[in-house]
This record gives sequence, C-alpha cells and structure tokens, in this order.
Amino acid sequence: MKQLLIIKIKFHLILLFLAVASCVFAQDSTVNLPSVNIRYFVKDNNLQYVILQSRIKEGRKFNPLPKREVQLYLDSADNTNLIAKIITDERGEAECTLQPFLKDKWNSSNKHSFIAVLKGEKGEEEITTTLEITKAKIEIDTFNTDGTRSVNVKVMYFENNEWLPAKDVEMKVGINRSGAVLSAGDEATYTTDSTGSANVELKKLNLPGDKAGNFMLVAKVEDNEQYGNLIIEKTVPWGIATKIDNSFFNQRTLWSTRFRTPWWLLFMAYSIVIAVWGTIIYLVLQIVKIKKLGVAV
Repeated sequence: MKQLLIIKIKFHLILLFLAVASCVFAQDSTVNLPSVNIRYFVKDNNLQYVILQSRIKEGRKFNPLPKREVQLYLDSADNTNLIAKIITDERGEAECTLQPFLKDKWNSSNKHSFIAVLKGEKGEEEITTTLEITKAKIEIDTFNTDGTRSVNVKVMYFENNEWLPAKDVEMKVGINRSGAVLSAGDEATYTTDSTGSANVELKKLNLPGDKAGNFMLVAKVEDNEQYGNLIIEKTVPWGIATKIDNSFFNQRTLWSTRFRTPWWLLFMAYSIVIAVWGTIIYLVLQIVKIKKLGVAV
C-alpha cells in the first residue's frame, strides 16, 4: 500500500511538473513578438488620418518598437493602393494622412480596409495587420431653451449612397480642457439612441473661457470597432470672459524680471556681498600689517 501511495504521489508530481513546464514554454513563446496597431481618425468630418503603432510583446506587456518601416495600404497590399511608407518614431508611432489621389477609391465604397505591413529585420517575417472601417461622420449642435443649455450629437454611417443613424455608439461629450474632455453632464460617456443621437444637458456652468467668453465643445467616439475614432469640435460663447492682468509684472515681486527685484531681496543680496568682500579686505590689510611688523623687527 505504501509503495502504491508513493507511486501515485510521484505520478502527480510529474503531471504538475509537465503543466508548469508547458505554461513556462507558452509564456516564452510570446516573448519578442512584434506587432503593428492601426488607429483610424476623422476630425471635423474633413481631416482623415491613421496612426500606426509598432510594438513588441515581451511577456504580457507591449513595449514600443522604434525606427521600424511600416507600409500602409488601402483595401489591398499592392503598389497601386500604397498610401505611404513610414518610419516609426522613438515611441513606435507614426501618423499618415490620406492622400488626395485616393479620393475616387475612397468614395467608391462605404467600407474600406487599412492594411499595415511591418517590415522584418534580422530574419524576422513581415507582420501584417488589417483594420476594417465603415465610413461615418459625427455632427454636433447646441440648444439654449429657457436658460437650459444642451448639446446634441449625432453619429451616422454611409450605406447604399445615404447616411443612416448609427445607434449604440458610445462617445464622450464635453468641454475641451488641456487635451482632456471635461464631461458636459453627469455621465462619463453617452450612447446614441435609435436615431443615432445623444442629447446632453450642460451641467458645467460658469466655466472660464477665453477673453471673449468662448470655450470649445468636443464630441469623441474612441476606438469604435466599426467607425474608428470620430472627433468634432464647436466653439460656443458659454464661458466667462477671462481678463489677463499683466500689471503685476511691473511690480517688485519674486516672479518679476530682474529689473523689478524686491527691495528687501536686493538689501539682503548686497549686504551679503558687502560683508564677504569687507571681511576679505580686512584680512588682507591685517596680513599686510603683520608683514610690515615682521620687516621692522
């Protein structure tokens, strides 16, 4: 019985060892795996561009893969559909704007594919990534009813030569603040209804604007599987005018120019300089006196 028990324990230990080894091997097999990511952007329904990210997977993390050549194609990977050859920067990113010569091809279909080919180095194989998108646009409008300000955003996609409402599209709607979006209402994101619209009441009141009281409304659809990234902005006079007062630069303060240094700071600085140099001069005079006394003796 004891020998049978020992055999069972050894058998289970061997199975456990094989399981651990297979997990380690699986993790090692994913080390140093290059890839390229494609992100499609449309800004103000006019400017279209693509951001490419060359990355390398090391374990469970993606790290940037800089200075790599990426070829970007539209719909098929042949020279006639080549958009551009790009070298990624230090962050492994590169931006490419759609060229005018692709206008006819772009207008010929409501769906397109972006194909990115990451060129291999040192015996590596080429890595190909494809992103399929449906042509879409985003519109923003504002209303002021009985003192209540609201923002209406509408998302539409193109099909059968007409624009149709895009429902269940998640987006951010708010005020552009230092590159981030301060939500216009109480929710962080909003979703379009069956009409492709999302109506948001502006809850952020008395926000500072520019000198005319304007600030920028923005609506963003981020990394949608069908439509990519849609961005639209609109300037509205709903802020508080900001007056820039530069008069304090003419006062004697710590943040003024050197010609407007506070008197107390000048007094401290010059007192230290006079004390140091006075001490040095006094010591030199004493040394001279001592030398004269030595000569006289």
